[in-house]
Amino acid sequence: MSSENRLLTHPFECVFDENSRVLILGTFPSPKSREYGFYYGHPQNIFWKILAQVLRQDEPTNDITSKKVFLLKNRIALWDVLYSCEIAGAVDSTIKYPIANSFSDILKNSQIKAIFTTGKKATEFFQKLCAKKTGFKPIYLPSTSPANCAQRKSEDFYIQWNKIKKFL
Repeated sequence: MSSENRLLTHPFECVFDENSRVLILGTFPSPKSREYGFYYGHPQNIFWKILAQVLRQDEPTNDITSKKVFLLKNRIALWDVLYSCEIAGAVDSTIKYPIANSFSDILKNSQIKAIFTTGKKATEFFQKLCAKKTGFKPIYLPSTSPANCAQRKSEDFYIQWNKIKKFL
């Protein structure tokens, strides 16, 4: 295993409460998110911006508490598909040895009606490792990552993300 490709364990807790109705899952936190200490911490990732647009609200400020309050106020739970994996940087295509998070606690202690996965790899991993155990089929959302710039500018991008509102 090279220094660039390391086995990592997920550093953040799932954000949810008993009122959460939608669960949004990424694949695994990027190095920038791990450095920041919370989900979607890369300054060029538009996750928080697009979510605020979909909900027709102001974007939360760039502090973790504001982001948690924003999610819970809107009945959104947030986590990642993978508990641990080997990954080079933030490149999902390099993931090896994926181990899924257990979703039993969140599903038992919330009102989750739909699970959305951000990006193709998150969707693929959830389908392969979690769908049968959870009884949920993931609903694909295009990635908000800076690596997905071309798709982020399409009208379809916003239409896809707008699906969330149906379940809130």
